[in-house]
Amino acid sequence: MSEIRYDGKVAIVTGAGNGLGRAHALALAARGAKVVVNDLGGARDGTGGSLGPAETVVKEITDAGGEAIPDGANVTDEPQVQAMAKAALDKWGRIDILVNNAGILRDKTFHKMGFADYRAVIDVHLIGTALCTHAVWNVMREQQYGRVVCTSSPSGLHGIFGQANYGAAKAGMIGLMNALHLEGAKYNIRINLLSPSAKTRMTEDLGMPEAVLEALTPEAITAACLFLVGEDAPSRQIISCAGGGYAAAHIVETDGVYLPPDQQTPEAIAANWEKIADRSDVHFYENSSGPIQNFLGKAQGG
Repeated sequence: MSEIRYDGKVAIVTGAGNGLGRAHALALAARGAKVVVNDLGGARDGTGGSLGPAETVVKEITDAGGEAIPDGANVTDEPQVQAMAKAALDKWGRIDILVNNAGILRDKTFHKMGFADYRAVIDVHLIGTALCTHAVWNVMREQQYGRVVCTSSPSGLHGIFGQANYGAAKAGMIGLMNALHLEGAKYNIRINLLSPSAKTRMTEDLGMPEAVLEALTPEAITAACLFLVGEDAPSRQIISCAGGGYAAAHIVETDGVYLPPDQQTPEAIAANWEKIADRSDVHFYENSSGPIQNFLGKAQGG
């Protein structure tokens, strides 16, 4: 199989001063992309800020013969995000790839969590992802080309104790992806999600054994990211990945049952719950009309 490259392509990678974002930016540049290395340069909880981490990654790229510029935009600040996109356009004239990777953590059990911490995490992960994508969306539409990756998490797909804010933000990306997949299809814009587990400063205190952490390299996640922003990338896919393992995750529904009007009661649902919840025959739907058609077909005896 031929090498996947990005010659002539311009990429923006948010949160690229450390961890996964740094690995993504370095790999994209090594394969020919011109890269905007965005990083607020704050602490893990989102406080503070410095252009230093972004500048360090840019130097790594340029020292290796690549092209990159640093950017310190806060992804929750719309004017700063618009300025980041403008900087890419002013420098290189196009934007082909966006990797939404910026993130913060403010973990607490829900009963102890203040809503300043809840909103801060939602703002960075979900609103920030939407703002950055919106800033490049019309550019990609006009080009008739775009590749967008959003960084979800097992917390959003399956749940992690103490991450009600983080999990909600990461799950929200699924709905964003589903809508933008439909809106971007005729413009050759493809959007996908990563659901990664890797050794970064975001995971350093989760209590995993060091041997496990050492296997969870950022580079293993970057391989999936680069696949999802390639010329022949799929769209509306979720790649779950960790330590060299890769799987496709999907939202599915059971086949379900039809209850006639006189049985549309909580008691009848309780009586049929085992069949309703039977996972032996599940369906994946391309859009929201799928389950409606399934239920209408059952109502009509189909």
